[in-house]
Amino acid sequence: MATSRTSEPLDASLDEAVSPPELGPPPVHTGPRRLRDLVGTTGRHVGLIVMTGLIALPFLWMVTNSIKTTDEMWAWPPVWWPAEAVWSNFPDAWSAARFGRYMFNSFFVAAAIVAIQTVNTAMLAYAITQMRFWGRDMLFGLVLVTYMLPVPATYVVSFIILSRLGWLDSYQGLIVSNSVSVLAIFLVRQAFLQVPRDYIEAARMDGASHWKVLWQICFPLAKPVFITVGILNFIVQYNNYFWPRLITRSDEMRLVSVGLRQFFIEAGAYGIQWPLIMAAATFIVLPLLIGFLFVQKWLVRAVSLTSGQK
Repeated sequence: MATSRTSEPLDASLDEAVSPPELGPPPVHTGPRRLRDLVGTTGRHVGLIVMTGLIALPFLWMVTNSIKTTDEMWAWPPVWWPAEAVWSNFPDAWSAARFGRYMFNSFFVAAAIVAIQTVNTAMLAYAITQMRFWGRDMLFGLVLVTYMLPVPATYVVSFIILSRLGWLDSYQGLIVSNSVSVLAIFLVRQAFLQVPRDYIEAARMDGASHWKVLWQICFPLAKPVFITVGILNFIVQYNNYFWPRLITRSDEMRLVSVGLRQFFIEAGAYGIQWPLIMAAATFIVLPLLIGFLFVQKWLVRAVSLTSGQK
């Protein structure tokens, strides 16, 4: 009987210690603090709306001008929406230059570059993070040093190499000369460093080769980073202008950025036909904007992964 009397308070104290504390509703601030929180939240939202408007304004201006007449474009005060939309500007611009060929070249070259960069980036990042060999850190340091070089400083040497290989004005020259991305190597290395070491050691103990560990363990776990790097590099290569302008001459090999510049000079008459130029710029940018709507969730996940947030 004595035991039962002493155990009741003990059990009650243990229950209180083990059971989690009950969480009540979040505190509701009143008075000046609540007013300060409301003003802060409203200010942040207003700031974000203004920033979004400033970023979107050039695109909206481009799209609306693509369906205006030339007089409406230069009218003052500005005409934000045309009295009658001139949709014929789009087929007129499309038929005035070989934009189908230019867009195919840009998509093909950008896709090939991203595919090659994905393979060589994965292999180099895996070697730097998961393999032990002499000079590993020095190799990564050399990779980062190349990122410090101004890109135009490499143009002369790269042009001479492509010339001696006979790859000027060719797909090989456009693709191979852009097949390495130092930024991609750095980001994928950061992602591979977060792969649990136990997974790799267990796979190696089961007899898995480095090639198998790379593509069946590391690559799936770092897939958001690969997708994000691939998207960003695709956009960069799709819009690349100066280097393709240097190494291509024929109309057959022009990318869309170079073709748009040539369209500005010829059919656009150096800016006299601005509605046609805006229409051409709109259907060139449109595929990238549509693609972004489908892949934006991967961008957010990759930013969280590389920043260490869950």
